[in-house]
This record gives sequence, C-alpha cells and structure tokens, in this order.
Amino acid sequence: MNPTLPAATVPAAAVPAAGSPDAEARIRDLAESLTLEQQVQLLTGADVWSTHALPAIGLSRVVMSDGPAGVRGEDFDERHDSVSLPSSSALSATWSVGLARRYGQVLGQEARRKGVHAVLGPTINLHRSPLGGRHFECMSEDPRLTATIAAGYVAGVQSMGVGATPKHYLANEAETDRFTADSVVDERPLRELYLAAFEDAVTESRAWLVMSSYNSINGTTASENDLLETPLSTEWGFDGVVVSDWTGVRSVDAANAHQDLEMPGPVGHWGPKLLAAVEDGRVSRTAILDKVVRILRLAARVGSLDGVSPAVTEPPAPLNAAAVAREVAVRGAVLVRNRGGLLPLGPAALRSVAVSGHNAEEARTQGGGSATVMPKQNISPLDGLREALSAGATVSYHRGAKVAEGLQAFPRSSLHNPVSNLPGLRVTFLAADGTELSGEDRLASHLIWFGIGIPEGSAAIRMETDWTAPSAGTHHLGVGTVGRIRLSLNGDEVFNGTIDDDTDVLGAALFDPPKTVHEVQAEAGGRVRIEALFELPAEQAIPFTAILLGEETVVADPQAEIDAAVEAARAADVAVVVVGTSAAIESEGFDRKDLDLPGRQNQLVEAVAAANPRTVVVVNSGSPVLMPWLDRVGAVLLGWFGGQEFGRAIADILLGAEEPGGRLPTTWPAALADVPVLDTVPVDGKVVYSEGIHVGYRAWLKQQAAGGAAPALPFGYGLGYTTFELCTPHASRTVPAGKDVVVHVPVRNTGTRAGREVVQVYLERPESAVERPVRWLAGYAGTHLAAGGTDSVEVRIPARAFAHYDGGWQVEPGTFRILVGRHSADDFQVLEIEVR
Repeated sequence: MNPTLPAATVPAAAVPAAGSPDAEARIRDLAESLTLEQQVQLLTGADVWSTHALPAIGLSRVVMSDGPAGVRGEDFDERHDSVSLPSSSALSATWSVGLARRYGQVLGQEARRKGVHAVLGPTINLHRSPLGGRHFECMSEDPRLTATIAAGYVAGVQSMGVGATPKHYLANEAETDRFTADSVVDERPLRELYLAAFEDAVTESRAWLVMSSYNSINGTTASENDLLETPLSTEWGFDGVVVSDWTGVRSVDAANAHQDLEMPGPVGHWGPKLLAAVEDGRVSRTAILDKVVRILRLAARVGSLDGVSPAVTEPPAPLNAAAVAREVAVRGAVLVRNRGGLLPLGPAALRSVAVSGHNAEEARTQGGGSATVMPKQNISPLDGLREALSAGATVSYHRGAKVAEGLQAFPRSSLHNPVSNLPGLRVTFLAADGTELSGEDRLASHLIWFGIGIPEGSAAIRMETDWTAPSAGTHHLGVGTVGRIRLSLNGDEVFNGTIDDDTDVLGAALFDPPKTVHEVQAEAGGRVRIEALFELPAEQAIPFTAILLGEETVVADPQAEIDAAVEAARAADVAVVVVGTSAAIESEGFDRKDLDLPGRQNQLVEAVAAANPRTVVVVNSGSPVLMPWLDRVGAVLLGWFGGQEFGRAIADILLGAEEPGGRLPTTWPAALADVPVLDTVPVDGKVVYSEGIHVGYRAWLKQQAAGGAAPALPFGYGLGYTTFELCTPHASRTVPAGKDVVVHVPVRNTGTRAGREVVQVYLERPESAVERPVRWLAGYAGTHLAAGGTDSVEVRIPARAFAHYDGGWQVEPGTFRILVGRHSADDFQVLEIEVR
C-alpha cells in the first residue's frame, strides 16, 4: 500500500494537511533547513524509479512507475502482475470523461497496491501523424477531446492519493530521433493545439507532476525550455514537480528552467556539476530552493513526508479493475461497418463460427515500450468467443496469415521448471567463479531487469526450462538478448557467442531484443530442455538486462494457411477475422513506415469474405491501418489494443451482450498518399509543423475544401446497434465574449434496443478575418437511452473555444455557427450565435 508515515515531531492533532498554509510553511522550513549538498541531492533520482529519502527530516522516497495503461511498479517481474487496461487510443474512443476517471482510479489503486506514489501518465501528445510510433499511447488528434479525457484520467489517479504525470511536455508527436529532434511550431498552433491538450489536466485536475520531453521545441530542449515557466507555472498555476523523461536532462542549464527532478539516478547531469554551478553563480540558490520545495510538496501529497497529512486520507471505495478494463474495451470499440445489420450475432442461432487471423489467438493487448505491463492473463478474441459460446456453437480456428514476426515468448502453460517441478522456469544468479548466489522460480520466458532484481556480485544468469511442443515437426527456438550468451537445446549447444544490439533506440532491446534462432525436432507433447547462460557486462550506463526465450513462427506455405481459413469460413454460419499490428510495428522508440497491415492479412480478409458474406473483421491495432476491403465485408469493428479483457469485450459486442460504444478519436485514411499531415522524420534535425492549426480532421477538411481526398472514416464516427434522432438544438443566441455557452440537444432512441449516443458540437466561422479551421470540436456529451427513451443532452462549450491566440487569447466578435451532429463530417443541425 501507500502508507502515510507517522509525524515525527508534530503532535497528531496539529498535523497540517497537504496544501494548507501551515503545510506549505512547514515544507519551506524543511527545505531551508537542508544544506546545499542535501538540496542538490534531492534533485536527482536515487535510482531508476525513486527519489532520495532524508530520514532526518522525515522524508521517505517517492516511487514512480510507468503506466500509462497499467502500473508496472519498480520491476518487470511477471510474478508481480499488473492490471492491463486498454490503450489510451481506446480510452479516448469512449468519449467519456466519467469512464476516464474510473480508468485513472484503477491506476491509482494499482499504484497503491504496488507501493508506487506517482504514475507516469497520461500520455497526451496529439495524433499529429498516423505514422507516430506511440500513437496508441496517446489519446486523440483533437486538443479538446484529449484535454477532457486526460483531465478525467488525472482526477481519477489523484483521487487515490497518487500523483499523475501528464507527458510528454511538449510537441513530442514522433519517435524518430526523439532525443535530438527539434519540433518547430509557431506560437498559435503551440497554444491552440499542443499546449491546449495539456491545459485541463493542470488547471482543472491539478496534476501533481508533469514530464518534460526529450525533444527540443523551437531550438531549446524541453528540459531547458521557457515553456516550463510560461504558461505551465505562471498562467496555469502548476505547483507540482516537473520530472524529466529518463535521461532527458542534458546539462546544468536545465536547473535555470522550471525543471525540478532529473531521472534516473543516482548519476546524471546534475549532482556535483549542479553543486559547482550554484557555488560559482551560474544557478541561483533560490532556484534550487524552489525545486526542493516542489519535491517536498509532492512527497507531502503522496504521504512520504512526516508531519504533513497526505492530500487524500480517505480514497474512494475500490473498483473492480478487471470489470473496468472490460468496460473500457467495450465502450471504446468502434463499429464502422455493419452491412444489413449483421451484428449483433444471435448466439442462440449460431451453430459454427470460423475464426482466423494470428491476432485472434495472439492478440496485441498493449503497445510496445515503457507502457508494457505484465498481467496475470490476456484474454484473446478466440478465448473470448470460445468462453461465451462454450455451450453452443462450435468455434474453429485457423491462423490464416502470420503477424507476429521474430521470436515470441513461450506460452506460460508450455513451460515446466525442472528444479521445482512446477510450471515455469528456473533462473540462477552466478558469481564470477560459478558459485550460485541465489535462484528464482519464474513464470514467463521474457525476463527483464531494469535497475533492480539482479543480486550484487552476479556475473552470469542461467535459465533452465522444459518446453512442451504443441505440435509435431520442426520448431524454431531461440534466445533474444544483447551480449554474450550460450544456448543449449536438449543438451546440444547450438549457440555460444555475442548478440549485438542492432538498434540505436534506448531500451528497445528490452522489449524486442536481437536474437539467434535454431531448429529442433519435437513430437506433439514432447519436451525440449532449454538452457541459456548469459554473461552480465562488467559496466552499464543504465542498468538493464533482458533475456527472451521463445519460438519463432515460420510459415512454409502462406497460401495453404489462407486456403485452410477459407474452407472453414465457407462451411461456417459466420466468419470472424481478427487482423492487426504488433509491438514490432507500434512501439515507443520508432515511427511506422506505412499504415499497411503486415503480412498477408489483407489477402486473408478478401479471401474469407469472398467465401462467406457473413464475415466480421475485428481490427486489433492501436492506431489507423489501411482497410482496402472495408466495403466488401459484412461488418468491421475497431478494437484497438484492448487490454487484458480484450477477448471478452469482443465477444460481448459480437454476440450482442453489449453495444460498441466508441467513436473515432482520430481520422482513418483510405490511402497513405491521402494523409494531409504525415511527416515524422526530421529534416536537418527539425520536424517542422508547417500545417499550423490544421491537424487531424481539420487538415482533412481543409484538404477536401480544396478538392482533395476525403478519409475512409471521419473523426468522431461510430455506429451502434440502435438508431437515434437528434432533435432541434437550442442555446442563447447572444453571448458576451469570455462566457461559456450551453447547447441543449433533445435526443431520442428510435431503435428497438438500448444504446449510447455521443452528441458532438463543432464551431464554424466561414466569414472571418482570422485564419481558422473549416470547423473545430467545441464540446461533446454522451447519453444512454432505452428503446424509445428521450433525453435533453447538455453540451457545454467553453469560452476558450471561440478564441484564437495572437500574443494572447483574443475573441473576434461576430457570428459563429454551432454545428450539432454525430461526427466531424455529419449533416449537421445548425445554430447561429452572436459573440460580443
């Protein structure tokens, strides 16, 4: 849990609450009581995940952990499992601030369970380009939708007394050369789009931390940028801690900005160098003191400072985390095609379901990189359908088309520990002379140590397991790591050498390490003894080690795999094809090269749909992919990276137990060449945001207005299993500048079953002296109605929605058009409003 330490010197009745004037006075007194050396020490992490403790003043460490879709804790140990929630793109697709708050609360619960004080999320950079490698981890292409969902997330996390950390501040929309790239952004789009996405999380939900990004903004690296001062600290009133992205502090110059905490530690660019800079006057003592105050304030808020009561003493009742994960996966899934009302399927009438697609069996439930967590289990779509139809229809499965490239970790159920005689594998840490220092019984075959877990004095790591082959024939087994390793299969040494890192991406080898793969023959159910011995490097700048034992899928005849799936589909009542991406395509550390589904997945869909017109395609990706078959299949459901309950959520939707509630948080193109804003690769070190304020659907609408291509699926789009009528909206026709506007929209469910509608309100100013988007999202609200039910939905448009930035926020007086509809390209109902 996240205990509050007892006050050491203050009577219990007099302990001030975090945020009170008395607490602030105590914090400043404590900060001033420290020597300069102690103050400077607090500004760099004690290790990879935590800050320094100072027991003399009652300060214990503050522990941080990746999110943003789960809380991993201080280690990557699968025995310390985590809840895996759907990706941020799925959360944003719910268009529900309330659900975002519950999502955040689950993360706060998980943090408390793991002894974590601050979650490193949400990631709220915009979907500027669909090629962005971390697109799945971000929320949407629109600043208003992003800001509101992020604010709900932050409020939920912090309701549990755990800090949230909006990241990455700022203009960090691509991964290519992310440590050195310079994002060149004019002031107006910087304010109206990229800063606006962060603003509500700070001003409304009062985030306790913000993470600065790796990149530069207009020539100055983020950790040294004036944007940390203005608007973050001045205009927005941020009084929390600005923590660097890991290794994001580059010099002592960052100490003259509002950068407060350098991570990781204990060695970085500050420490002795910063102490010297203060002593020779390059950094002021006042700047150091202010940073220490902010760090102590954070410690007080999360219960790590004696003598101050934490910000939350009675957190809300715990939520069922798995239920929330399933709800988000359902509410975020977007139905984009449903020809002839194919969905929902009537389970009572189903006799046979033919499932195909690699992602049906090996679903991608989370994106790659630091967002990775280790859940107890992931429910695949195949698992979910078989579970839901266990007493009814026959569910067959054929892979059809391979997606997962490279070495994949073994299923846990296939591993047997030869030492403990239990499932899993044995890990032994060895000294330089071969002496066994300690051993562990582990469950997973992909093991990661990042700053913790390897005993001091270890020179090597030995892994042993017996793997059970699922089928007879040739299997391709191997090991992935960076460094020197020996691999033996059934006692035969098949590799003894060094595997080099083939990427310059920091930490990429943790999640997708380079590998060596070797053939072995096995009977179905036969066991293969696997032994690996890894030599630890003598020195590491950042202490991380990863070793992956696994199998590589090798397909001898790709067409035969498709043919088998087609034959099964032809004989079935309905065919379900699950297509998608993988961590090798969508991940932190690199951007995508294209939007194509990998392998032969498009051919699989085309062939199955030709054999069975009742074909449902489930798309398992964190961001847009091209769907050339979109109009030739019965139904298409976008499921995103759906978290640990993904398969159950998909079964709920397909079989009609739940309605898909999602709306697109980003535009999906029909062709890569059509995308109006695409670039992620720096030119001469710079990524120039030349599109200005026209990003996402705004750029698409501008392009269409000039006669250019339209997208396959517009921003905000999504279908359900019932129908709705939006009746005549009304609002005040005249409003003073600086005032919010409330639009009332009567809504009626005209269908035969309950369902959810999301009312979306856009603004338009065709006649304007100011360059504007064709239209822009101003507000939204959802309603859930029974068949025949009605509601009057209120959509609040904030005053800022009418303003533009020109050296300050300005409002052009005159007529604005309020557009009420279901998505950004709808046939809107229109109101005109006079802003004075």
